[in-house]
Amino acid sequence: MAEPRLESGMRMRPHAIHIEGRTLTSVTGVKDVASFNEAEVELMTEAGELTIEGLNLHITRLNLDEGQVVLEGEIVALEYAEAPEARGSVFSRLFK
Repeated sequence: MAEPRLESGMRMRPHAIHIEGRTLTSVTGVKDVASFNEAEVELMTEAGELTIEGLNLHITRLNLDEGQVVLEGEIVALEYAEAPEARGSVFSRLFK
């Protein structure tokens, strides 16, 4: 089975998170890095917005063409924002 491709022809990686010992984290299916600092990294992924909280976080690898981010530092929490399709459109929320 062939990997899905974006309109630009780039490979789209499925979203996955791999954590080794709470200090090395690899995330695939990343579309963009919204923000980052030593305490928090916000990623836009195929599964929605993902916030990773921790201590001394550093992005050691960033390859958006392949949709991959590797972080080092102590992971404290991972949290997904509500999925966009679950919230509905702007109009559907306005006219409840």
